[in-house]
Amino acid sequence: MDFLKLAEKRCSVRKYLSKPVEDEKLRLILEAGRIAPTAANLQPVKVIAVRSKENLEKLGKSADIYGAPLALIILADRSKAWTRPFDKMQTTDIDASIVTAHMMLESASLGLGSVWICYFNPDVLRTEFDIPEDLIPVNILAVGYPSEDIEKSPKIRNPIDSFVCYDKLG
Repeated sequence: MDFLKLAEKRCSVRKYLSKPVEDEKLRLILEAGRIAPTAANLQPVKVIAVRSKENLEKLGKSADIYGAPLALIILADRSKAWTRPFDKMQTTDIDASIVTAHMMLESASLGLGSVWICYFNPDVLRTEFDIPEDLIPVNILAVGYPSEDIEKSPKIRNPIDSFVCYDKLG
């Protein structure tokens, strides 16, 4: 499937089958995240792949993962992230988001569903998974086989001319 068709087909899934994600598919998803570009190629992102029932329950104290059999906790390492010298903006969220997007799209290419979760309690996540202070929990990607009865919302997108300006704003 070409990239635009894949991106257009992908939707957020909030109901999963209990079928586990196979090791080979998980490996491919994680590889997609590993090869994702990061600022200055510093690769300041760590991923915790959560699959055991016990750890999925621990994760459930912080976030609703909608019954997914796999969740990826994406962490940005502020001690390794690139910092823009002009205003000291650090690329932690950007790098973690690029990694997450790669893993999300690889999941879709493998016939899996996913939902990108930012609504979670980072303090609970830190406690349950012993996450040190220099690692920032940026988001969670819930992954699994979509339930057959998921309802797809229509993707309404603004027209291209409201999205892009050429040579100057406006």
